[in-house]
Amino acid sequence: MAHAPTITLTGVRVRYPQRDRDALDAVSFAARPGCITAVVGPNGSGKSTIVRALLRRVALAEGAIRIGVDDLAAVSARALAQRVAVVAQREEPLVPLPVRDAVLLGRAPHRGAFGAPSAVDREAVEQAMTRAGVAHLATRSTDTLSGGEWQRVRIARALAQASPVLVLDEPTTFLDLAHEMAIFELADRLAQEGRTVLLVSHQLNLVARFAQHIVLLHEGRVATQGNADAVMQGELLERVYDWPLVVTRDPAVGAPALLPLRGGTTRSATLRRDVATVPSADMP
Repeated sequence: MAHAPTITLTGVRVRYPQRDRDALDAVSFAARPGCITAVVGPNGSGKSTIVRALLRRVALAEGAIRIGVDDLAAVSARALAQRVAVVAQREEPLVPLPVRDAVLLGRAPHRGAFGAPSAVDREAVEQAMTRAGVAHLATRSTDTLSGGEWQRVRIARALAQASPVLVLDEPTTFLDLAHEMAIFELADRLAQEGRTVLLVSHQLNLVARFAQHIVLLHEGRVATQGNADAVMQGELLERVYDWPLVVTRDPAVGAPALLPLRGGTTRSATLRRDVATVPSADMP
């Protein structure tokens, strides 16, 4: 696999037609190889617009996106697919295919328009299905899959693409707890192998466990960015999500963990102070 490039957004502004404000407003951050960069924020904050901009499905009004040293706008579609694999938030299978063939579609950027798959293609497909936990579904038709199974097949297809950059937009949609954890642990392993992993997620507590860099969006702007301790601040998250909450510590790994409170409570500030007094020795 080629050396993974950094994905850099600089002053990116996007506005959809007929909208009264920007979907993204001067958004700047970098997703670097060897770590998970997570983009989080409430609905409508601009998370998925970042993915659409990477796919060139929306135009930039200002700013730039770079893949390594190359401007995204100047990269050919084939070269982009060889460098960046994207699992978008929504996708329905258009034509039923055996799962193995659906995953094989991820090899398209590396193959000619015609001809049988090579041994390299087939090996990449088998490895991708194994890593995504769908090898046992290889002969099933995609129109018989559950939502969670289809989601994991899409991740396998992205892995078969063997691109040094992996972009995952809400990858745990439809997944149960065990498969949520499996996908985050897979993303962590891929980052440790040197890939650039950009992850969009609503799962703040899992993001705090696994991501090395977190970008918190609010109304199209970067509210803050940094590691989990810098971003998982109770007062800031309350303001962004417009809901009472406290931030404590995950008892399993000691990472910050968000606890939403019952609606209407006014005790969050007091609870935050109480949580802050828990001795660190009580944490593993």
